[in-house]
Amino acid sequence: MANAPFNVMIIGQAGRLQYEALLFAASLRHCSPGFAGRLFVAVPQPGPLWEKDPSIRNQEVLKALEELGAEILPFENQAFGTNYPYGNKIEALQALPEGEPFVFFDTDTLITGELADVPFDFSRPSASLRVEGTWPKPSLYGPGYAGIWQSLYSRFGLDFLSSLDLSQPDEFWKRYLYFNAGYFYGACPRAFGKRFLVYARSVLNDPPPELVCQSLDPWLDQIVLPLVIHSFGGGRSTLPAGYLDGETSCHYRLFPLLYARESDRVVALLHEIAAPNKIKKVLKGYEPIKRMVYQGRGEKVRALFDRDNLPRREQMIRNRIKSEGFWIR
Repeated sequence: MANAPFNVMIIGQAGRLQYEALLFAASLRHCSPGFAGRLFVAVPQPGPLWEKDPSIRNQEVLKALEELGAEILPFENQAFGTNYPYGNKIEALQALPEGEPFVFFDTDTLITGELADVPFDFSRPSASLRVEGTWPKPSLYGPGYAGIWQSLYSRFGLDFLSSLDLSQPDEFWKRYLYFNAGYFYGACPRAFGKRFLVYARSVLNDPPPELVCQSLDPWLDQIVLPLVIHSFGGGRSTLPAGYLDGETSCHYRLFPLLYARESDRVVALLHEIAAPNKIKKVLKGYEPIKRMVYQGRGEKVRALFDRDNLPRREQMIRNRIKSEGFWIR
């Protein structure tokens, strides 16, 4: 049974994200005709926290987004800006309609299937499990994973033990609730966003002593996201596997990585949605898309790798592409 309507939010701003937003919108309309909610492209507005105007001023991009049914959603930054643009996904939630279920996607995502068929339980939020153990990095002299994470749960009065995956060994990063912030969802964006911002500001401005040797940039959103999700009764297994980061969405991140790693189906979809002239003339304004998609560099990258036997680490993929002179971002 399909979900009741829910809204989708991505971030759009000057530069790379405005073109990725156009591809996201095109993929949503192409692959998810059953999606009955609203697509919001949240756009930060110029202000004292930005060195340059971050808003979308390219009229061709704005027109193309409008033709795809996307709604531009301006929002003001009160906490983050140039110094931490990842904070946009936290602050923009306050601009979404209150009380309406939402799904946030990073803009460097393609929708590859029927989003309306994904069995979201918005009362039990979750996020992307396509994640590596990027944070924390415990030091030789401690504290370890448990001590670091427990300090954060204690800070916000949360039950630490119930967040653990006890099938994983102690002091192994997968034992502790950790997500990629490439997508997340919940029942009310304003309640979710308010708590997200409170937690993020607390950790940033007054980190627990256990975090003294830990980097918060760029990991702050992913440090706080598990705490927010746990506080709303969500967790790691509230969405069946195989939908998001699977049949229904692809978080490709950068175009060279898309061509190197993703399936033939995803590459074919990218080329199909980028082909119409009214979209092509806009996308050609962004050099990585122009070279990768329209001038064939992507296929040269693709020929370097066997998708069934990819290097274990992403850095090895990047290095190979760079060594061949094909890297662009």
